Amino acid sequence: MKGKSKPKRALNHLISKENIELREIIRKLALLNAVRHNDKAQKGPVIRKLLGEKPELRAKAKEIANLVREVVQEVNSMSLNEQKHVVEERWPEALVKAKGAEKKYLPPLPNVNKYANVATRFSPNPDCVLHLGSARAIILCYEYARMYNGKFILRFEDTDPKLKRPVLEFYDCIREDLNWLGCTPNEEYIQSDRIPIYYEYAERLLKNGNAYVCTCQPEKFREKVRAKKPCECRNSSSEEHLKRWQHMLKGGYKEGEAVVRVKTDLNHPNPAVREWPALRVIDSQKYSHPRVGSKYYVWPLYNFACGIDDHLMGVTHIIRGKEHLTNMVRQKYMYKYLGWQYPEALHYGRLKITGASLSKSKIIQGMRDGIYKSWDDPRLATFPALRRRGITPEAIKKLIIDVGPKTSDVVLSWENLYAYNRKILDPKADRYFFVHNPVQLTVRNISKTFNVKIRLHPSNSEKGFREYTVKPKGKENSAALWVSRSDIQVLKIGKTIRLMELFNIKIKRKKAYSAEASFISEAYEEARNIGAPLIHWIPVGAGMPCQVVMPDANIAEGITESACKQLKPNDMIQFERFGFVRIDQINTKLTAYYSHR
Repeated sequence: MKGKSKPKRALNHLISKENIELREIIRKLALLNAVRHNDKAQKGPVIRKLLGEKPELRAKAKEIANLVREVVQEVNSMSLNEQKHVVEERWPEALVKAKGAEKKYLPPLPNVNKYANVATRFSPNPDCVLHLGSARAIILCYEYARMYNGKFILRFEDTDPKLKRPVLEFYDCIREDLNWLGCTPNEEYIQSDRIPIYYEYAERLLKNGNAYVCTCQPEKFREKVRAKKPCECRNSSSEEHLKRWQHMLKGGYKEGEAVVRVKTDLNHPNPAVREWPALRVIDSQKYSHPRVGSKYYVWPLYNFACGIDDHLMGVTHIIRGKEHLTNMVRQKYMYKYLGWQYPEALHYGRLKITGASLSKSKIIQGMRDGIYKSWDDPRLATFPALRRRGITPEAIKKLIIDVGPKTSDVVLSWENLYAYNRKILDPKADRYFFVHNPVQLTVRNISKTFNVKIRLHPSNSEKGFREYTVKPKGKENSAALWVSRSDIQVLKIGKTIRLMELFNIKIKRKKAYSAEASFISEAYEEARNIGAPLIHWIPVGAGMPCQVVMPDANIAEGITESACKQLKPNDMIQFERFGFVRIDQINTKLTAYYSHR
């Protein structure tokens, strides 16, 4: 029994300290394998796929095999329908990627024939930059408008200068993000320009007895509404409420002393619907608006301004998260009083990206605390950060369209997005070598001078080549190359390896910052026949310093090929065996941002 305890301890160590995320990756691979083979996952293909995606795990192949076996057994205990359900909910794009899979389209909108023209809207609060969580609303609304040759409206909802204070720079940031996504609006509105319009409809509701100015203390009002009873203000005359309204507009009430409420059913089962607030007083001197200053004392709340604008702007289909279902119920009271027909409403489920912070308040606080240096900090899921990392808008669009407007909640991972981006970048990104944490490898007994031409793209020779000469020198016919320290660390003395596109060598000695090897042969077939690992290299003196900013904001220092000097900012390339990167700056040192493998 003692002899069997070590592998178990090693596995527990792997699970507790290196995995949680790794186990989820294995579960995904096993589920996909099972679905493609009618409910039975195979351990071997899962291991090969995992090590192909994460070659750094090969050193722990034994522990990995134990973990894969455990996960495969778990997956195989599920029915095929259960397996398919998990894959569709967690990794919908994986089914699309499968060979022969049909392209996904958005389902049709309801009741389109009722309307002369379809109109949708995206309505952000300009209090922060947009992030990946906003993508669903933007892309669904834009794509549906495009599908029906309708119009897509951008509406800035900036009527809360106190709690969700708008910031001038974010208006332009949002416009820039929409243009980058390829979702340019047909029309744009800013609610802070429309305050007189909201006043007009508030006065109409007050005059018709469908709203009232409530001056009750907030706690007393809440007690009444919870008890399904009217407050003292509700049954006062319209004339009295219009007087109070004028008093509000002139600044006669202090903040918190008066609220315009829309009358509802006091017996409604949801207390949040009863007598909802439409407009309130804000201290305009203390909380000045960045666009209109201290001009207004009375500001509309979300449901009032949003409901009014959706009608006046001709919005036919409201597409938003299901957290807004209660807001729809509230707004329908106002629509009934004004004689309007409520638009079609689609409420989709929550979309969560594991590992991504989609909280605007946390992002803003992180900026204030100095945790993040800028809005495009690579640790963020903001559109500026995704753009800087080389995530394409096409990938984001494909992901959102494939998820669609389903009402069930969806949990995705970064790898879901990376899979789409990889598919877009792989056919066109040029390849280069980047040696991370370089050490000098001296190769002796080289038989001749090697002039190598390495394709910029493995499957497209028309893209051209980069060329290098490795010329042996001295009595030992040696040459010096940069290779990655991680490659040398895992290779054993006496091991044969292949220098990619160059020749085969055998490791003789290795130290912390250097290694020695001898030339074996030139033919790639010989390396392939014995399963020799392939590593990349750069001739000493033929490279340039390079740093890659990683998703966790750490810096990967190394050397890249001198051919990279011809690149330009925003170019997307692949560092072989490292990952796709976006070129950020080129001077004496190349700076790139890591995208993904």
